[in-house]
Amino acid sequence: MNNEQRKVVLVGVGFVGMSLAYSLLNTGGIDELVLIDQNYEKAIGEAMDLNHGLPYLNKKILVRPGDYSECQDADVVVICAGANQKEGQSRLELTQINAKIMRDITNKVMENHFDGIFVVASNPVDIMSYVVMKASGMHPTRVIGSGTLLDTARLRYYMGEYLQISNSNIHAYILGEHGDSSFVPWMNCFIGCKPLLEYLVEKDKDMDSIQHIYDLVRNAAYEIIERKKATYYGIGLSLNRLLMAIFNDENSILTVSAYQSGEYGKQGLYIGVPAIIGRQGIKEIIKLELNENDKNKFNHSCETLNQTIVNYLEY
Repeated sequence: MNNEQRKVVLVGVGFVGMSLAYSLLNTGGIDELVLIDQNYEKAIGEAMDLNHGLPYLNKKILVRPGDYSECQDADVVVICAGANQKEGQSRLELTQINAKIMRDITNKVMENHFDGIFVVASNPVDIMSYVVMKASGMHPTRVIGSGTLLDTARLRYYMGEYLQISNSNIHAYILGEHGDSSFVPWMNCFIGCKPLLEYLVEKDKDMDSIQHIYDLVRNAAYEIIERKKATYYGIGLSLNRLLMAIFNDENSILTVSAYQSGEYGKQGLYIGVPAIIGRQGIKEIIKLELNENDKNKFNHSCETLNQTIVNYLEY
């Protein structure tokens, strides 16, 4: 990875990809952004639109449309391409359609000697991260899925609203599949440095009310899709946060889709867990102590993903 110039290649200039692009320009944490899309004219138009706002940024950023040859010296390739989740459709139903797209994109990236980090946002993201890792031959620590990054942000937002506490002081995570089998390990959640469960007792609040917050998180994407047909701003900002953790070598803990090598007693799949993110990708997976109930939920989430891999993928 080039330590001086920060080059991102973004594959897929739909709503999610362009929400990320717009966020990256506002943050100003990169030097070069290349847009790739099967509709090259759209990539040109998006680059033009972004470039016209560059005079109001506080730094110079090179934005242009391109092709896969741009991947040779890229630091990060972000994949946002693929079919979108339709109303009433689960993320897992997208598997076969998007797996084919992921293999094709990954092969084209690797044909151009890419040696950076893949960030995968296409759904179902845990499965698509697995596909990209297998197709690329990259070390799993250099293929990162957006996982439960957005789910965790939604959780912190709703908890902050309910408890009237800044969400920056809420340390809570959603684990598991980025989908219906995700869960919150409540015993590992903290308000500042105080365990959430103790805080709720002090404030005379019951678990039913806090469990309702998880229901809001789990159903959020479905509700947004019902109202506006797609979700993109939240994931765009979440992906920006992940890229800044990579480029700034932050060693920040983010809940991403990471390859399991026994950390939670599981092997050979991607799933949402807290991980330390730095310049080389996933530095370490943080292993939380889970109670029996949470272990069962995690196992169920893994089984859901494994069954999808067996049923729908060639690997």
